[in-house]
Amino acid sequence: MLNYIWAGLIIVSLVFALASDVGDIVGDTYRNADPLPVRIEFERPFDAEAPRQAARLVVDPIAFRQFYGVTDGAPEAAYEATLRATADGTPELVLTEDATLPAPLDVIRDATNPRDNILQGTLQNVTISADGTAATGGLQFAPVRFVKMGAITTAAIDFAEVAVTIAIGLIGVLVLFLGLSKIAEDAGIIHALVKLVRPVLRPLFPDIPPDHPAMGMIALNLAANVFGLGNAATPFGIKAMEELQTLNPEPDTATDSMAMLLALNTASVQLIPPITLIAILGIETNNVYFPILFTTIGSLIVAILAAKGLSKLRRYRATNPNRDGRTVPAVVSTDSEG
Repeated sequence: MLNYIWAGLIIVSLVFALASDVGDIVGDTYRNADPLPVRIEFERPFDAEAPRQAARLVVDPIAFRQFYGVTDGAPEAAYEATLRATADGTPELVLTEDATLPAPLDVIRDATNPRDNILQGTLQNVTISADGTAATGGLQFAPVRFVKMGAITTAAIDFAEVAVTIAIGLIGVLVLFLGLSKIAEDAGIIHALVKLVRPVLRPLFPDIPPDHPAMGMIALNLAANVFGLGNAATPFGIKAMEELQTLNPEPDTATDSMAMLLALNTASVQLIPPITLIAILGIETNNVYFPILFTTIGSLIVAILAAKGLSKLRRYRATNPNRDGRTVPAVVSTDSEG
């Protein structure tokens, strides 16, 4: 169901972005075919042979609002810029990086030159003053279309990169703590921990056999959460879900134990504040410790009651993979003797 919700949200966002972009094109929001009336001021008299010259861009606020049909925002009194000649000899004006621009010039800059974060355009119908210290004309920007669709595409690519970075970072954490859990298992520590917490976990996870490895991973996961070891809780939780899946006769449907584990992790109690919180707040952590503790205890109680209560409803009970006492069928060896 969650996949359908995400798919619906993605489709709605794409439709909204496309409708907005089409509206911008129909309404000519960015005046792609028309140059913006501007005035150029030169520090030194204009030299047509110079490859580049320092200049200042001046845009009349009234003319700007009328040109773009906006009522709010206005350009600054002047912008530092550089006038240079393109390969075909067309004069091009380039503003300084990160200039403060009003809408829609900021959108035009981000859409046409996102990497350098500069606004540039070609000058048309230029008229040089008699003394060569100023010029008037129109500043033509590159066409801007489908801004919001482009933003969605860029965000998708950027967050895909973030996801890969997180996944690679998590590999090291998984290897470390799963290795430690294997050592603890061989040393008998996990078995002792399971025996210690079995009276508490057994009512919450009645479908799990007492000596199943899932119980040990759940105990380690909850212990890591209680002591504020978030980096350790994640791999233990993943491993616990993998062990619970081995008991699931319907791999495509979550069991009650899986739902309970997810609820406990979502609303886990932390007796010891996370290291990150201590590093940020220092001694001030004491001021927020008890509110956090009471809040998480309350959320934990609600999560347990919700998971237990929903599992008793006929609708959810009918879809429980372990209904009627069903379990994963035993693996029968196909080897024959004699």
